[in-house]
Amino acid sequence: MHILAPHILFMKHITFLLICLCSLRATAQDTLQPDFSKCRIKGSITIYDYRHKRWMYSDPTDARVPMLPASTFKIINLLIALETGVIRDENAIVKWPGHTDTTLYGYRPDIYHDISVKEAFQVSAGWAFIELAKKIGRKKYQQYLTACRYGNMNLSSKGNDFWNFGNLGIAPAGQINFLVKVYEGKLPFSKRNLDILKKVMITDSTDQYILRSKTGWTRPQGQLEVGWWTGYVERKDNVYFFATRLTKQREDDQPDFGKCRKEVTLEIMRRLKIIE
Repeated sequence: MHILAPHILFMKHITFLLICLCSLRATAQDTLQPDFSKCRIKGSITIYDYRHKRWMYSDPTDARVPMLPASTFKIINLLIALETGVIRDENAIVKWPGHTDTTLYGYRPDIYHDISVKEAFQVSAGWAFIELAKKIGRKKYQQYLTACRYGNMNLSSKGNDFWNFGNLGIAPAGQINFLVKVYEGKLPFSKRNLDILKKVMITDSTDQYILRSKTGWTRPQGQLEVGWWTGYVERKDNVYFFATRLTKQREDDQPDFGKCRKEVTLEIMRRLKIIE
């Protein structure tokens, strides 16, 4: 009987594992390939399987490209407002300042009134979080972004709305890394404040899962529009984190740009049996 040397057996085993991993990765890429064509826009989706510590990408390169977080910044913004004592809880009322820049933020008269922080988060009333930002101050923001290693931590731009218009950037993979820390409670925020955030983030809840998420949409300098949907699906057996980002040119008429963030993501998650 011919017995293979140990090092040859080891190499054969490694080769087999690599073949399996490559096959799995290729399958995941095919399964994860989003159908952005019907929206006529570019985009990517990144998913992290928490239990198996496995990343899945439709575009591994785009998953690491930082861009403005837009309203997804409200996730950490709410935590900072709570931790600094600017607000006591999610029911705190933010007073309507009487005006906003409708050129930058669009005309949304339904949100132009005194509003609770919870409602401002859920309907994405940007003006309310700008009012909170004025009270928090740039120094506190820098301290918390640095402690959390949030994106590129770049607050060099002027203005209170640095998450929509400025130099702050975060990549899809960075969004997920931050959300994993939120889920694990490994951030410089109290458990009470993390629990408040998690409650406010609930977007959908069934017998099978709880979906916590936040959308974002901004039109920074130039002609590019950036749309986000990021969050996580908590099941009894696992947690799946996701970050979807779409981009389009401002002059492109695409009325479904906002809807596509969620529609494409939900389609992928159904395909992967994350939700039903």
